[in-house]
Amino acid sequence: MTMLGIHDLWLFIVSAVLVNISPGPDSAYIVGRSLQLGWRAGMTAALGISCGCLVHVFGTAIGLSALLMASSVAFTVIKWVGAAYLCYIGITMLLSRREPSDGATDVAVAPPPMLSLRQVFWQGVLTDVLNPKVALFFLAFLPQFVNTDAPHKSLAFIALGLMFISTGTLWCFSIAALAARAASRLRQSGGALVWINRALGGVFVYLGVRIAALQAR
Repeated sequence: MTMLGIHDLWLFIVSAVLVNISPGPDSAYIVGRSLQLGWRAGMTAALGISCGCLVHVFGTAIGLSALLMASSVAFTVIKWVGAAYLCYIGITMLLSRREPSDGATDVAVAPPPMLSLRQVFWQGVLTDVLNPKVALFFLAFLPQFVNTDAPHKSLAFIALGLMFISTGTLWCFSIAALAARAASRLRQSGGALVWINRALGGVFVYLGVRIAALQAR
């Protein structure tokens, strides 16, 4: 890594792990989809979020994040689109319904499995891509571990970004597995999943409002 100009790699890894395990919209989305649709949907959501992060990593490497930070118009557009999208997901979860199943319990209504997994993946991607805070985070975080005179800064940013995403993906997989395991028990209690979806929906609406209030720095 020294040939790329990366320094204090151990500190970067520790910081990346701490950032990844902190709760946020990514964790909320994975938990929500795992509870609603099972572990496959949770893993799919984690992969979608990781791909969204990858977009921001490449954006940082080629300077798009810097452009976003410098242009107030671009920042405002992305901010409002991202806020609206998070609020849309939240409102959809808040309005979730249940209907009687063939057995004695009620289950949350879910779309067809193949279609739902595709939707879960792309919603995960968009949740990150349309969040300007993620772009600004990578722009501020990654350069801290790259020498100013490094000959290949873009490659260094990509290498660090891939390590960050790798640790984050493993953590997200763990969240998905734990949430899906809890869901198998919660499904035995009538409308528990519906209320969990509504609670998570409220979290997404709150996060959307926070993004809308975000100011470029």
